[in-house]
Amino acid sequence: MFDTVHNENIIEADQERSMTDEKWQAIIHNDMSYDNKFFYGVKTTGIFCRPACKSRVPKKENVRIFQNAAQALSEGFRPCKRCRPTGQRLPDHEWVDQITHCIAMNYSKALTLEALADMCHGSPYHLHRIFKRIKGITPIEYVQQTRIAKAIEYLIHSNKAIADIAIAVGIPNISYFITLFKKKTGHTPTHYRQLNRNKHTTEVLQNGNKN
Repeated sequence: MFDTVHNENIIEADQERSMTDEKWQAIIHNDMSYDNKFFYGVKTTGIFCRPACKSRVPKKENVRIFQNAAQALSEGFRPCKRCRPTGQRLPDHEWVDQITHCIAMNYSKALTLEALADMCHGSPYHLHRIFKRIKGITPIEYVQQTRIAKAIEYLIHSNKAIADIAIAVGIPNISYFITLFKKKTGHTPTHYRQLNRNKHTTEVLQNGNKN
């Protein structure tokens, strides 16, 4: 008897959290009548909203449904700055954390200031100003830093071709990638990879001699 009730509760909870056509219609039409009946999070940004949020409609496959704000928060989603699903104003430093998280999840995509502002639910001007005040650099400079850091990981820990690494970090123009990489590190990607491999070989030999 207990198992039956338990299973019924699980099914009921799954149904409440599932994406129904009714909920999807509420999201794409910003239907205020559904506010506080459910909340939705977007996996590619880590942000959750009220159904009435005026932000760009996400891809359906990226949406998670939550019964309440606490549930979304407990699963690592952050409240939207625009629609304030928790009922509180989002502090600027938390919004910047949200933006950096979004960049970390989407650095391989085309990330203009406008695209980033759209994903993080704010205006490009406001996002640029707040981000630079708190981080000391612009959002686009931070995107570049993130991409170069990821490229360094690929160069050191993989045998990917330089052109493939450029694409993987969101800079498909290989000439621009090489120029930017050299500007940020002082080396071309090929030279950087060779230097680190030589360094690793030297360390292995030194450790071997010590043993």
